[in-house]
Amino acid sequence: MRMAAHCFSLGSGERGQTPPPSLYDGQAGDSGREMLTTNPFDDDKLKEECGIFGIWGADDAASFVALGLHALQHRGQEAAGITSFDGKHFHSHRALGQVAGNFDNDQVISRLPGQVAIGHVRYSTAGGAGIRNAQPLFAELNDGGFAIAQNGNLSNAMKLRRTLSRRGAIFQSTSDLEVVIHLVATSQQSAPLDRLIDALKQVEGAYSLVVLTEEGLIACRDPLGIRPLVMGRLGHSTIFASESVALDVIGAKFVREVEPGEVILVNHDGLRSFRPFAKASPRPCIFEHVYFSRPDSIIEGSSVYEVRKNIGAVLAREAPVAADYVVPVPDSGVPAALGFSQESGIPFELGIIRSHYVGRTFIQPSQDVRHLGVKLKHNANAMLIAGKRIVLIDDSIVRGTTSVKIVQMMRDAGAKEVHMRIASPPTRHSCFYGVDTPERAKLLAAQMDVEAMRDFINADSLAFISIDGLYQALGDSRDPASPQRCDACFTGDYPTVLTDAGPGARDSGSLSLVASR
Repeated sequence: MRMAAHCFSLGSGERGQTPPPSLYDGQAGDSGREMLTTNPFDDDKLKEECGIFGIWGADDAASFVALGLHALQHRGQEAAGITSFDGKHFHSHRALGQVAGNFDNDQVISRLPGQVAIGHVRYSTAGGAGIRNAQPLFAELNDGGFAIAQNGNLSNAMKLRRTLSRRGAIFQSTSDLEVVIHLVATSQQSAPLDRLIDALKQVEGAYSLVVLTEEGLIACRDPLGIRPLVMGRLGHSTIFASESVALDVIGAKFVREVEPGEVILVNHDGLRSFRPFAKASPRPCIFEHVYFSRPDSIIEGSSVYEVRKNIGAVLAREAPVAADYVVPVPDSGVPAALGFSQESGIPFELGIIRSHYVGRTFIQPSQDVRHLGVKLKHNANAMLIAGKRIVLIDDSIVRGTTSVKIVQMMRDAGAKEVHMRIASPPTRHSCFYGVDTPERAKLLAAQMDVEAMRDFINADSLAFISIDGLYQALGDSRDPASPQRCDACFTGDYPTVLTDAGPGARDSGSLSLVASR
């Protein structure tokens, strides 16, 4: 088995490819220069680790994938990649950075021919930056090329990796997804689809996958459906994507969600659905509704935007406050703030103005101006705020550093009172399913009660929506004995075994092997 380099194109003639550059060459984008993100509010958010997109049966398939990845850019901004298949050869391009600037170039797209392609955008975690972990990953297996992209995290990947390494497997990345490739390569099954299913029956955790083989395009979702995946149609083409908004961007029609535990194969014989795993009660990630998904996406048949407004309305009923204005923390707090305003009768106002013309990173000329990074992208609407009682609406508090800055920004603008309402329960536990969360010791809510948190961020009052209130906003009632969604980051009720984390993992941090996400 040979892993692909960060940019390759299979050569002509036989199936074999020209030896690619090493995965460790050309670490484009790695820089020793000190950088500061100019997204200071977003830096204290939970990070969804990736978005995936795949299409079968479209001329210039890679162009559609690039557009779909643009729509999923909020799910990952560290690296992007596309792999296509032209019926004979696989072609791939992976790069650090965003989709724009890497895949808006006609020369790049022209090197990705074929009517089928898959793509991926990702964030990286500690130790995970660099081109070697960018996806899709590709390997030349005994029965042909195999490209794969994942959203999720395998919670037994380290154990499997050790086992495979003892058997002689050589790993070229620190991605948990490479474990799947090795399991597929060593499977005793004959057909590519059967080999993939055999591999997935050995893994634990959360995953949504798009896989490209010479047999066809495969999409699958873990048995609990923790990570999202939808299916759409554009003419005779079949599309899979992390969110429905990616279908909208290319003019495709939403068909349905890929069901938990479902494996779908699309090829010249049509579309076939398989359910090879033992049936389980679904546990889709509840945080998709709170923050991860774009507000114009549809999840479980519900508008994300409307759900977030409902969350704000429930929050207003659970934690009322006397104030002059409801002010959202842009942009993720806007729908919940609208719901809070409509339910409470307190006027909605834009008390924080966001600049949309600042890049994601900014090279700081000196340490003395580092604090100016906050105002590069967000600034208080001082004439509105001065002398007023403000209730700030945000989607979550992770480390608390963002909330400290926001509250202080309001006070510096002359606010009479600053109250804070959070559109999710306190985040007290780490995520092991494909979300970049700090270790539990760095989660503010794991170390402090609400009153101590209020004092830490220097707010006049602080309140979170309850877990029952969050389910109510989704039109549901939480079953404590068998929760309908994965809400482990709030409750510590993890839906799967955490093999790699070991004893006491639920009280520690994230898994050390880089998740594909």
